[in-house]
Amino acid sequence: MKTNHIIKIGLLASLTVSTSCGDSFLDVTSHTQDFVETYYTDSLHISQSLIAAYSPLQWNDWNGNQYNPQNAMSDIMGDDMLVGGQSVTDNQFWHLMANYEAQPNNCMTGMWSNMYCGVKRSNDLLKYANEHQQNLPAASYKLWTAEARTLRAYYYNMLWKFWGNIPFYFENLSAPFRAPQLSADEVYNKVIADLEDVISMKVLPTRWDDANLGRVTQPTAYMLYAEMVMYQKDQSRYPKALEYMQDIINSGKFNLNPNYADLFTAAGEWGDESIFEVNYSDLKTNRGWSTGDAIIAGGTVLPRLASVPGGIPELGIDDGWGFCPIRESAYKMFDTRDARRNASILDVRSYNNANPNFKARYQNTGFWCGKFAAYSKNVERATGDKQLNYNNNLRVYRYAETLLNAAELLLRTNGSSATALTYVNKLRSRAGITKLSALTLDDIINERHLEFVGEGKRYWDLVRTDKAATVLGSQQEYRTNAWTPNRKYQPIPYTELSKDSELKQNPGY
Repeated sequence: MKTNHIIKIGLLASLTVSTSCGDSFLDVTSHTQDFVETYYTDSLHISQSLIAAYSPLQWNDWNGNQYNPQNAMSDIMGDDMLVGGQSVTDNQFWHLMANYEAQPNNCMTGMWSNMYCGVKRSNDLLKYANEHQQNLPAASYKLWTAEARTLRAYYYNMLWKFWGNIPFYFENLSAPFRAPQLSADEVYNKVIADLEDVISMKVLPTRWDDANLGRVTQPTAYMLYAEMVMYQKDQSRYPKALEYMQDIINSGKFNLNPNYADLFTAAGEWGDESIFEVNYSDLKTNRGWSTGDAIIAGGTVLPRLASVPGGIPELGIDDGWGFCPIRESAYKMFDTRDARRNASILDVRSYNNANPNFKARYQNTGFWCGKFAAYSKNVERATGDKQLNYNNNLRVYRYAETLLNAAELLLRTNGSSATALTYVNKLRSRAGITKLSALTLDDIINERHLEFVGEGKRYWDLVRTDKAATVLGSQQEYRTNAWTPNRKYQPIPYTELSKDSELKQNPGY
């Protein structure tokens, strides 16, 4: 069941502290510092700072300066999704990213500032809670600090995966507002150790009630831990990550949705398969173009951004801007009986061909991601600008990924291959395709490919399994450059380098 609880409170919290996060994480001078020091001292107000720490989760789709939906920013670098849009200069930095030629002065900057704002706000909660612990119930102190540290790990995970060698701090900066730049390995070591400590506290719930959906849980922390450990290829922690996956499985609190397509409807949000989602709502929304309220809580622009130009009235799909067309090769990789194909990828070629007014945009294939299509019904309650306020939640972690993580970790730790096979075949049974009789690591990566089209998983799987250099070659349509290891990380934005002479650019840029 969907809730607007976090979204509504997030509006209040973001209004009270937004001036402390500028366009750059280095710009942290607050014009409300005296107010902040006297406001965040009691339980009610400190709880608002926690909600403020959640708010940046919603900003990546559009923060007023850039469109950086994290699933699309990942998938355009993979082998399923093109960039599209009006032309190669439309969101040009996307096209540069997709061709592995991003430039420091023309690159993704929105996510950088959004995630550092998340780090800053998480640190704020920890600061206020620690300074005024005597004013908080003991249970609230433990829970809220565990939530803030998990959020901080989530934000750093995004920065670490995209940029690697980043400025790092667990306490907010003071003048001259410079943090040491750590190597990717150093960042990983610090974040994963802190996450382990949070997990060991065992204060996060397995699930929240309906009024609190959107808050992190113990399984959220488990999934984040497994994601980081597997991406780092940290074999020493594989057994612990496997233990966490099996804790989720054995909890009995999660199940696969019997109908794959239902997962991506409004009714399918926060169902039995959901472990973590970023909430968006079209109810009483305030996000708008004219007001400049990009980071006011509300809906998401992703469906309009990444949907069919001209729309498909017969299917109830609004006009889209034509970004994120899906490659035909992705559609063809599915068994024709696989229920995931038509749920994941909309084939609208026949509708386009029947419409004499249809005008294809750049890189049009006729295939679009069905998981976040711009269905009119998902924005009908919006009071702000409708283009910005679809109610599609961002699915971050699903139980399906728990099963696939567990299967992979079992094979990588010489565990039960029979159990691993059972986990994978659960997904194949739901998809309506033949079960496997034996299992390899390549089978699992292939199953992930089929399961998570459009969900921002594929590119990272290719990198961590050392398949990127082979799969992401220059022979792909519209891609003239091949992926190489020196493109594992994005360039640090020039705006950040110009503000800190000690900040070093990632190699190769």
